[in-house]
Amino acid sequence: MQLNRLYEAAFLLLVLSIGAWAQEIPAGTVLPVMLSSTLDARRDKPGKIVTGKVMQEVPLPGGAKIPKGARIVGQVVSSYPASPGVPARVALELHHLEFGGKSLPVSVHLRALASMMSVFEAKMPTNSWDDYGTSPSDWNTIQVGGAGVFRGNGQVIADGAVVGRATDYGAVTAKLVAMPKSLCHADDDAREQALWVFSPWACGTYGFADLTIAHAGRTEPVGEIELRSERNVYVQGGSGWLLRTQSATQAGPAN
Repeated sequence: MQLNRLYEAAFLLLVLSIGAWAQEIPAGTVLPVMLSSTLDARRDKPGKIVTGKVMQEVPLPGGAKIPKGARIVGQVVSSYPASPGVPARVALELHHLEFGGKSLPVSVHLRALASMMSVFEAKMPTNSWDDYGTSPSDWNTIQVGGAGVFRGNGQVIADGAVVGRATDYGAVTAKLVAMPKSLCHADDDAREQALWVFSPWACGTYGFADLTIAHAGRTEPVGEIELRSERNVYVQGGSGWLLRTQSATQAGPAN
């Protein structure tokens, strides 16, 4: 009898789990991703597969979560090397999340992009050498965009104010805030988002000489991200991408 009840409970849990993923990931959900692929306008061809992985557990309304390590998959849409008077361009679309044997369609736009070196620097301690402590949980770090992370007390600080929370192993959550004089707007709901190495206001590119986000993917064509450079679009694997989900038909004026 007890064994049957255990089977029934396990079956109910499975049904509820499947039901929780029957709908798309809510629009506005932040996905902090490290790209595994390298983008190069001089070499890439349309159709090239692009992959990355989610670097921090992503909480969702209702208690569901996207696990750390979930794989995001997409492809290059177009790629053009630079020519006289014409910048280099790479357009891509990231359209599926894979984890736990599931493949979930997503539509995302790009809020911020950090070079591999910027990601590395955001993980390094700013403590003095004799104040490193006994483990990385004692480190203080600076997020991409400038916010300070104090893992010991679990706070993310900017201008003397607490703007987010941090765990001793480096996960950061906060509400998004608007970046002055930029296209990135504040969060439009009450959720704290998973930000990994990014500040709540991170917007645009970091650690690149002349790379720009020419099209974030929020407006038409929705979901298509285009990067431009006067010399060459070259983004190494290990770069950090702060993505936000949207419905496939959603379009708006900002990131």
